[in-house]
Amino acid sequence: MSKYREIADQIRHDIKRGEYKRGSTLPSEDRLSEQYGVSRPVVNRAIRQLRAEGLVRVERGKGTVVHEIAPIIRSATRRYTKSARETQESRGAFHTEVRAMGHTPRSDLVQLGPVTPPPEVAELLGFDVDEVAAIRRRHMYADDIPVQIATSYIPWSIAAGTAITQEDTGPGGTYSRLADLGHRVDSFTERISVRMPSPDEAVVLRLADDQPLFEVHHVAWTEDERPVEVTVHLMPVHQWRLDYAWQADP
Repeated sequence: MSKYREIADQIRHDIKRGEYKRGSTLPSEDRLSEQYGVSRPVVNRAIRQLRAEGLVRVERGKGTVVHEIAPIIRSATRRYTKSARETQESRGAFHTEVRAMGHTPRSDLVQLGPVTPPPEVAELLGFDVDEVAAIRRRHMYADDIPVQIATSYIPWSIAAGTAITQEDTGPGGTYSRLADLGHRVDSFTERISVRMPSPDEAVVLRLADDQPLFEVHHVAWTEDERPVEVTVHLMPVHQWRLDYAWQADP
């Protein structure tokens, strides 16, 4: 194994066992060079590998900081249940997931109102030409650390004049309000891809050039197979673990 990989493995192990706590600063590269008996470029390469994994980040004037938030578990089959969405007056599944890890969730609404959705979203919603959707774009945080950009689209014919178009949708979020309006969500589909962030996305999520995103196109369906919401989730790959579970045929 290359020496820089050995050093990266050892630092990774030390972080996982708590030798370097989350939010703490690693020793300087000079100190690490002395500790491991290697040149500074070897240590720098090890740090770059850990940074690409999202385990650490480099801050000017501070040094190398261990990422404060451990990977968040996103249980796709459990997170959309009513109990998961509404626990402790949560405004949706994200708040419940983050609280379960001992962190404080926050969602900043950065765009709200009627829009013409992107073509791929319009297709998923089965829109005719020029049909309009309500948009809810959120920048989402755990303990003030950005961990997700989520943009939801709901047909304007459903959302207009309802809490869905308000800043606070109430306990349970959009799906609980859809149920109140007679559009109870019965099933979901998701398509997941991995890509590099745009410059604007990288700034919001504090990503380095070599840190990719999960892009999840999530579609909510009613019992009569009508798509009533599409959410595009952008999540740093290093910050999330995607869990799925289903029953096998007997």
